Amino acid sequence: MATVDTASVEPHAPPTQLVPPTWPSSVAIPAQLRPVAAPPRQRSATAPEQQPQPAATLIGSVQRAMRLLESVAAHEHGAPAKQLARETGLALPTAYHLLRTLVYEGYLRRDKGLFFLGEAAERLSSSGAQEKRRSTLVDALAAWRDSIGVPVYYAMYRDGEIEVMCVADTPGNPAVEEWADFRETGHAHAIGQCLLAQLDEDARRDHLDRYPARSLTPYTVRDGHSLLRRLDRMRRMELVVERQEYALGTVCAAIPITFGSTAATIAISLPSHQSDRLLAAARQLQTEAGRLLGSLALSISI
Repeated sequence: MATVDTASVEPHAPPTQLVPPTWPSSVAIPAQLRPVAAPPRQRSATAPEQQPQPAATLIGSVQRAMRLLESVAAHEHGAPAKQLARETGLALPTAYHLLRTLVYEGYLRRDKGLFFLGEAAERLSSSGAQEKRRSTLVDALAAWRDSIGVPVYYAMYRDGEIEVMCVADTPGNPAVEEWADFRETGHAHAIGQCLLAQLDEDARRDHLDRYPARSLTPYTVRDGHSLLRRLDRMRRMELVVERQEYALGTVCAAIPITFGSTAATIAISLPSHQSDRLLAAARQLQTEAGRLLGSLALSISI
């Protein structure tokens, strides 16, 4: 017979022994045979017990308004109040009151007796979709960072400006320190050169008129004319490599991504003593990004 290790039994919860149902009521029950009450249930500090919400604390008018919004959203071409009241099980006067309120607040609009989702509701929807797209892109950059072992950047050219939207790095592989404003130094780093290469000549000249080329390191392109000649020689979707032009001790590569009229790029950086890894890492990123371009097509607009 196996020996029971009594040290592993919790002291506050000894085994419960049931009282035989035929025990005479006149006989005192020995203390050691009395049922032991179960200890109170402990709540986890990290996962608190969820209690059902009492119905009395719910706001009925809010629930009814939400049902109306859901019903309107299901009708792309609009629906009249009577139909909405019928679908939501609301009395027609109640539905009218709520619909008027939702129209006043901008969550619905009324046109020729039909109700449609309003601008306020559409803003809520687009905000959620935008956050989902951002999350998709951030997750992709983190996955590439981990698989390739380099910092990964995502940038766009938007409203005449170079904008670095996301960066995925680690303490062991940190991103390049922005010691000079990326927007004003696009001529000097791979991200900026890659974005400018995707623009037409007029847009490039406009950018360089606002942000003239200047030397940041001994390797930086000397002037705007030299940069324009370099960009003209680049093929539209060519990988862009920059070695210590923005910051001494750093090399970078940028992959052009164009959707419609949107110019974007995914880029990486490495310390210059690892420059022999740069092209191979960039090609790996190009391959991995290519597999996801379909799902990332909308995410570039974040």
